[in-house]
Amino acid sequence: MHRVDAGESTLYQPDYTRLLFDELRQLIEEHTREQLQAELTAIAEEIEDWQEAYGVETWEELEQSLADGTLSSTEIRERRDVIRDWQANEEDRRLIGHALELYSDVKAAREQMLDAAGRATN
Repeated sequence: MHRVDAGESTLYQPDYTRLLFDELRQLIEEHTREQLQAELTAIAEEIEDWQEAYGVETWEELEQSLADGTLSSTEIRERRDVIRDWQANEEDRRLIGHALELYSDVKAAREQMLDAAGRATN
C-alpha cells in the first residue's frame, strides 16, 4: 500500500508495481524453470483446444459469438466460462513469460544475498 494525499484526506491504494514483482518473485522461487516452461505448454495446448472447438483465434472472437441467436443459454454460459478461463490463461502466460525472462537474474541476486548473509554470520 502507498499513501496518496488527496486534499484534506489521505487515501491508501495498492502498490501495483510491488504486487507484480512480488508475484514474479514468488513464481521464480516456488517453481523451476522447467515447471514454468511446462505450464506455458499446458496453457498453449488449452488455448489451441478452444480455438479448434469454437473455430476462433482469440477470446474476443469467442465473445462476439455470444450474440449468435442460435446458442442456448447453456452454450452461452459455457462460452462465457471459456472466455474467463482464456483471459486468465493469457494473464498467466504473460506473468510466466516475465518470470522466465527474469529467472536467472533473480536466482543470482538471491544467491548473492544468501552468500552475504552467510559471511555476516561467520
